[in-house]
Amino acid sequence: MERALGVELGPDILKNIVHPGKGNLSDFRDGTKIFFYYKVSKCDEDGTVMDDSRAQKKPMELLTGKQFKLDVWEKCLKTMREGEISEFTVAPTQLNTFAPVMQKLRDIAKGNVGNPDGGHCCGMAQMNKVGLGYPDLDSFLKEPEPLRFTFEVVTVEEEGEFKKEAWAMNDMEKKDALPVLREEGNRLYNSKDYKMAAEKYAEALGCLENLLLHEQPNSKEWLEMDTLRIPFLLNFAQCKLMLQEYYQVIEHTTTVLTRDENSVKALYRRAKAYAACWDYSNARKDFKLALEHDASLGGAVRKELRLLDEAEKLKDEEDKVTMKAVFERYSE
Repeated sequence: MERALGVELGPDILKNIVHPGKGNLSDFRDGTKIFFYYKVSKCDEDGTVMDDSRAQKKPMELLTGKQFKLDVWEKCLKTMREGEISEFTVAPTQLNTFAPVMQKLRDIAKGNVGNPDGGHCCGMAQMNKVGLGYPDLDSFLKEPEPLRFTFEVVTVEEEGEFKKEAWAMNDMEKKDALPVLREEGNRLYNSKDYKMAAEKYAEALGCLENLLLHEQPNSKEWLEMDTLRIPFLLNFAQCKLMLQEYYQVIEHTTTVLTRDENSVKALYRRAKAYAACWDYSNARKDFKLALEHDASLGGAVRKELRLLDEAEKLKDEEDKVTMKAVFERYSE
């Protein structure tokens, strides 16, 4: 396909349009989401390809104004329309963070998202010492060279057209999202869509976890925020109970009980999960504790204890049959 003449975008960046795209160019206010594919090539005779995101089968997302570590990418993408394909030849002076960013993207693609150094992906000094784990990126660090980036913009969503994920929200937006997420989760639970309801409660918990990071542990503000987690944890646990994911129920109700040891809902739901996991001793203990704190549960708890007795007796009989068969097989 015929390329347009190169256009200089500033120092050390040359753009060639491969396909012009459609519509008007966005003004790319902070918070605009760009979905795009990228290919990274050397500027040698063979156009050696270093990376091609098409292999991931889904476009990458970039949120403008959020200080993406490889800022030259954002600079290039903000010159493009939806559906546009363009090549950008970029000098090494614009690529100081290229190698560590590509290392991180490759690690994410492999499912290895951890950062063993505990630092940001631009910790160049440390990475120069130990290497990046990719020979071509290590070579680039030693001998930087011009690179060609081919971008295809799939779609552009202005802020307000998409629902922000928790990491992209500011603190006020996270707080405002909590009652909305609770209402959506409750509606989905009442319509018996337990999986989607659990996702809404988990999203709210993600917002709260992030907000807690901004407060001094055990300060008044931190404790108030931590208390807000309890109803979401209980609702999430109830969804997991309905989905028969019992170990998650035990985990999250236990978290609640470390903060409120008298939570009847947490005790009752954990007891149900223990019973489903054949942990009859802990199930009985939690049922009895729930009853101590709420006498109105008498009928329900007595019924559950009867069911426990029956289940335990049946399991004992099944275990005896199984063990008998094992002994008979080994005695032959």
